Amino acid sequence: MKKEATILDADGIRIDNIAHTINDFNMQRKMNPNLGQAVGHIALSWSENDIPKLNDEVMTDIAKEYLQKMKIQETQVLIVRHQDKCHPHLHIIYNRVDNNGKTIRDNFQHIKNIKVAKELTLKYGFFMAENKMQVNRQQLKGADKVKYELFDTIKQLSKQVRSLDELKQILSTRGVEMIYKFKSGTKEVQGISFSKGEYKFKGSEIDRSLSFGRLTQAIEQNKWQNESEQAKQQQPTHEPKQIQIPIYTQPLNTGCKSLLEVLLEPDYVDPMPNIYDTDERKRKRKKKPHESHKISR
Repeated sequence: MKKEATILDADGIRIDNIAHTINDFNMQRKMNPNLGQAVGHIALSWSENDIPKLNDEVMTDIAKEYLQKMKIQETQVLIVRHQDKCHPHLHIIYNRVDNNGKTIRDNFQHIKNIKVAKELTLKYGFFMAENKMQVNRQQLKGADKVKYELFDTIKQLSKQVRSLDELKQILSTRGVEMIYKFKSGTKEVQGISFSKGEYKFKGSEIDRSLSFGRLTQAIEQNKWQNESEQAKQQQPTHEPKQIQIPIYTQPLNTGCKSLLEVLLEPDYVDPMPNIYDTDERKRKRKKKPHESHKISR
């Protein structure tokens, strides 16, 4: 294990060396051999703003509470903290085959994760980013990566168009489909969704500003502002002629692994709504001793 990694907690597995840890996971998964992906991996990360509030004990307690709320219980768990990034974060590796040989379901886990992460962020007063511009896009994966790509693209193009239909047409050239939702039996638009590749999101699911009503309002406002500026530029002026000096501007330019890979190569997952897009028990078992989600956005 790299020196940047520290085991915070382990339940039901040996941690004297990695080989033993893997063997213990494999022994339990044999109780449910038909389960393909038997090792679950979740990462929890916080904002740098939360560093004064955190230590190993606090992070461990929150990880356990997170697992309880996610209903990941009565199974083998390993919690590892990594120090390879500026922001505090840890990895949770758990066995999806529980201690009784039953499967711990991971369907709808992404949705549950958002809900639980937000609950814990609010409960403990952790930093919550005010907007999506503070999220590190380069580190996003899967659905979270696509969601933020859609957000950036739609926000940029919505400032250049004069209607939703025009936005829809331009988005199609970028590989994005905009879908209207109509009121049953009518042509009245009630909502919009956006899809790219295998992912599809409601506008409000990407960001509240991208709901049908708010996006329509924003486009109308941008249209009015653009027309007002053009009108001002076309008005005759009696001011003395001045030498115009051109100013050139350049736009600002605003990583499923095996258990062994997770331990040896820390994998960054963007802060959740910050305990920070991209999975313990409430108490220790007394009878027996024993890783693709801004926590925050």
